[in-house]
Amino acid sequence: MVIKVAINGFGRIGRLVFRILRKRQDVFKVVAIHDLAGGKALAH
Repeated sequence: MVIKVAINGFGRIGRLVFRILRKRQDVFKVVAIHDLAGGKALAH
């Protein structure tokens, strides 16, 4: 069973959590990321 996760805020801590969750893709799936910055800024 995969746990769906949404991240609210993609600052230092949000990016750290995202990296940890990506390493555990067998358990977690990131379904949404919410931040004030636009998509291009987040991709950078």
